[in-house]
Amino acid sequence: MLDAALKAQLSAYLQNLRTPIELVATLDDSKAGRQTRELLEDVRSAGDKVTVREDPDADVRTPSFLITTPGQDSGVRFAGVPLGHEFTSLVLALLHVGGHPPRHDAALLDAVRALPGPLHFETYFSLTCQNCPDVVQALNTMAALNPQITHTAIEGGAYAAEVAEREVMSVPAVYLNGELFGQGRMELADIVARLDSGSAERDAAQLTEKEPFDVLVIGGGPAGSTAAMYAARKGIRTGLVADRIGGQVLDTAGIENFPSVPHTEGTRFAAALERHVREYDVDVMPRQKAAKLHPAVDAGGLIEVELETGAVLRSRTVVVASGARWRTMDVPGEQEYRNKGVTFCPHCDGPLFKGKPVAVIGGGNSGIEAAIDLAGLASHVTVLEFADGLRADEVLQRKLKSLPNVDVITEALTTEVTGDGRKVTGLSYRNRVDDSVHTLPVQGIFVQIGLLPNNDWVSGVVETNNRGEIVIDAAGATSVPGVFGAGDCTTTPYKQIVAAAGDGAKAALSAFDHLIRTV
Repeated sequence: MLDAALKAQLSAYLQNLRTPIELVATLDDSKAGRQTRELLEDVRSAGDKVTVREDPDADVRTPSFLITTPGQDSGVRFAGVPLGHEFTSLVLALLHVGGHPPRHDAALLDAVRALPGPLHFETYFSLTCQNCPDVVQALNTMAALNPQITHTAIEGGAYAAEVAEREVMSVPAVYLNGELFGQGRMELADIVARLDSGSAERDAAQLTEKEPFDVLVIGGGPAGSTAAMYAARKGIRTGLVADRIGGQVLDTAGIENFPSVPHTEGTRFAAALERHVREYDVDVMPRQKAAKLHPAVDAGGLIEVELETGAVLRSRTVVVASGARWRTMDVPGEQEYRNKGVTFCPHCDGPLFKGKPVAVIGGGNSGIEAAIDLAGLASHVTVLEFADGLRADEVLQRKLKSLPNVDVITEALTTEVTGDGRKVTGLSYRNRVDDSVHTLPVQGIFVQIGLLPNNDWVSGVVETNNRGEIVIDAAGATSVPGVFGAGDCTTTPYKQIVAAAGDGAKAALSAFDHLIRTV
């Protein structure tokens, strides 16, 4: 199951076990069951504190296995084979159940231990999903720390019938005590905050009490993270507010055009970015969203940033690097069927549509890359492009044309998403040449039509163009003194990781220059 290199790595990790762990398996003769048995034997042989036993009569999903301590019947359960992106989740679960402390703030871990139960979580994941490991690992940590919490991580491919019965059409999908708890990326603090209603008010009060910053960066993508690093290197008081460190990079499958890094994955790039930021004296404030920008009332005064929680941060300068979000079609049915067939991530949700007809909206690079990926899973893929031709690179178009189960429809304006009240059943589109209206029966719709800047919170305060992008000059300065912009939320013409990082460095240096000239 595991190659020699992975076995060696696993053996090294399991040296950190502080207490014995037991893997209790309930298996069958299915392919997943045989693979699970082989995986567990590899884990057992990698650590002298690991034992394995089978419990064929347990009333649990089969195949599955529980990671627990000997004599206990609670812990972390995997239903399916946790390989791919989830192998790290398996390793961390082994370590945390075995007493190795999780790498989280002590106050957050104490909050997990204090949560009242019983809380029974189930998470559906796919092995190609980049967002799933964060959720799986967060809930595994909770189950390892609090005996009132259980978590079962379910690989959708191994439990296709169950996925269909529950109509799971987007991963990660988290259920709590049998009811849908949430979908999409969540971190440990996000989950705890939802379970502890008073935490948001406490956090807001603590943020408001912070001393003013010299540079306050809004956004944790490549632009914001780079800006924070460059500002901190100047020895000035630097803060970073971000909903999630990494931004859109977290939704990127593969990165092959960042200088000196021939290939990496978005989640790995984002994790490295966060580690780099935290090496500097930066006050990182994650899981926070800006709500309003209040310019300084006089020269040299403090700029205020109001957060959605009600907290108010003050700073002498601000770098706006709030990034962008997926553009939606804005047609009837789209929001109603969001995560019920309408999705934006082919890598995460594509496996859920295996053998089903799907549509991709958009003929640019992202759309055609999505169509190529989906062609290996879906029964048929239809690409709908608004323009009179595809806009993707020629190499991608050639690959697309070689696929037998892909059709392309140009001059197509999607007008409606249709469904049966629970899931998508099709879409309607209008031919822009003759105005004829057509219906397309599909079970999945992957929207790939570009990005919108996350600038609602600065609307009417700084100058923006007709696309909502913040207008910046060559130095990254905006129309408001002391406020600078960087990355995808600005008029920078090319929305690329390397361009955003350069913007962030430029904006931070410009903010420092502004500070030394206005003392």
